[in-house]
Amino acid sequence: MFKKALCGAAMLAVLGTSAFAQEKMRISLQLPLTSHLGENLVLFEKEVEARTNGAIDVEIYDSAQLYKDKEVPAAVGSGAIEAGVASLTRYVGDAPVVDVFYMPFLFNTEEKVRAAVAPGSTVRSVIEEEVAKTGGQILFWQAYGGAIMLSKGGPIKTPDDLKGKKVRVFGKTLGDFVSAAGGAPTLISGSEQYLAYQRGTVDVGMTGVSGVKSRKLWEVMDTITVTNHADIEFVVVVNTDWWNGLSEEVRGQITEAANVAQDNVRDRMSQIEADAYAAAKENGMTVVELSDEDLAAWKAVAQPVYDAYLSAAGDAGKKILDAVGGGS
Repeated sequence: MFKKALCGAAMLAVLGTSAFAQEKMRISLQLPLTSHLGENLVLFEKEVEARTNGAIDVEIYDSAQLYKDKEVPAAVGSGAIEAGVASLTRYVGDAPVVDVFYMPFLFNTEEKVRAAVAPGSTVRSVIEEEVAKTGGQILFWQAYGGAIMLSKGGPIKTPDDLKGKKVRVFGKTLGDFVSAAGGAPTLISGSEQYLAYQRGTVDVGMTGVSGVKSRKLWEVMDTITVTNHADIEFVVVVNTDWWNGLSEEVRGQITEAANVAQDNVRDRMSQIEADAYAAAKENGMTVVELSDEDLAAWKAVAQPVYDAYLSAAGDAGKKILDAVGGGS
């Protein structure tokens, strides 16, 4: 008993005053807790609470209980909530550079993605600096895989198949891509996808294949076209004032927990996608791969998207496009 008391006192001394009064860290998530991002947050929660000896109490609000993904940047930046998970593109209004990951077919290999998201890389550093101006800062990145297209009654293999169709998108640059291909982009939050497909609000969907599994989108769509035209990244963002109010020791423990969660989801992504494709097929979906000719047709319509990105993102955009090898 005496040894336990000494250990507890030592831990309190190390963690500072925040350990005496438990600090809540509420995190908003648009996806279900059963999704791979939800599972990743549960891992983060366990790591944080173990490393801080319970000084930080992590609470996860999944399935957009508190905020839709488009509301997360403002909620975190204002301090309405301590942390939130959002698709990186949700920051495009304040930081146009974030949409580099949605440049059509730019991040077409895992090696390119890993190089871009590596701590200290030009791409990551520039993006995190810009996001930090919103009142929130990126704690860690969550891989979500490649973008695919969903349809009903047949695949979307070429730009011609998209012409005149309403397409669910989740970011400006993805909307530019759809427009360049002749479609009509419609911005719809991830949590509202199912109903949008069910009601026919849009004809074509765009998401990551893991989202098909976690949201059971096979109930409302029947075909996946494996375009992999963008790399979808989510970020866990914390309110800057809340973060700075923690002791240096506690921030260090949370950062270590974040690194564990970040590496775990990145390393599991390929298997997560493989499992999701398998689940989609088991539930009756047709999965269509693009031929080299199909891919060339998509790439041929993409140049205006790059021009629009550089116009919006300016020197910062050119800097990171050059770093990836996509500058012109």
